[in-house]
Amino acid sequence: MRVAVTGAGGRLGSALVKQLGEASFVREVLAWDLPQHDLDDPASAGRLLTRFRPDVVIHTAAWTAVDDCAQQPDIAMRRNGAAVGEMAEACVSAGAALVMISTNEVFDGLRTDGVPYRPTDRPNPLNAYGKSKLEGERLARAAYWAAGPDFGAAAMQPDIARDSTIPALAIVRTAWLFGIPGSDFPQKILAAARQARAAGTPLKLVSDEIGCPTYATDLATAITQLVRESNVPHGHGLGGIHHIVNAGKASRAEWARELLRLAGLDLQTEDVPMSTWPRPSTPPAWGVLDPTPLPGGPLRTWHDALADYLRLLPTGA
Repeated sequence: MRVAVTGAGGRLGSALVKQLGEASFVREVLAWDLPQHDLDDPASAGRLLTRFRPDVVIHTAAWTAVDDCAQQPDIAMRRNGAAVGEMAEACVSAGAALVMISTNEVFDGLRTDGVPYRPTDRPNPLNAYGKSKLEGERLARAAYWAAGPDFGAAAMQPDIARDSTIPALAIVRTAWLFGIPGSDFPQKILAAARQARAAGTPLKLVSDEIGCPTYATDLATAITQLVRESNVPHGHGLGGIHHIVNAGKASRAEWARELLRLAGLDLQTEDVPMSTWPRPSTPPAWGVLDPTPLPGGPLRTWHDALADYLRLLPTGA
């Protein structure tokens, strides 16, 4: 199997390139990133698919700067919406399957019943980032449904805002991704903790935003297993919406305190609401996803994943 990964230099993309490169079922890994693949270039996806003809594309490339998305929603729609549709259309033309990475922010986070969001729950994004990612989901489905029986799509188009299985299209929603490279939440918290300790002030932690911390390495493992079991390029078993997160949930404050414990940093903390730091984008207060069954079984807890990740960070990170 020949597998292409967009956004190959990013947190998830780099983890996927590494794992796919070690997978026995993969003949070749195509690592696509700037300038080769450009979300702002409508013809970029078509050129790559025509030239390289992969069996499956894992599309991790996205504009994930949520506050910037809120300030420039048109660019967010271009990069997270239209570009996904173009990639899906190019995959259809080349006979390739597609795995699209989406987000928990397609949900509004307003539910108060403590029930995680399932793939069948209707999305209702509140912010520009979530709206643009949901548009990407919609356009990807539309491209494959338009292809009809060649990709297992029924003659009648379903409500493409909700779960509908197209064998050659997988939509993977995840949340609170951490890992190397980049300045992620754990690294930011460690830096802020050291500053607070030096200043002798408590570290303020957000307690009313709840989600599922997810390790990029574990997510890459799950996606690799999903592709392996799918019998791509025929696409059997790949399709549908998959919620893939590490087991368990936490508030930002709980996540941060576990990180401080693992790092051996003893300092005073103070729980505060999200409103303490006004920002352009409003994340879902309840962003918990209900994990869907995976070929390799459920992912381990975020606590265990965080402990492994912390060992990889350089001293002083």
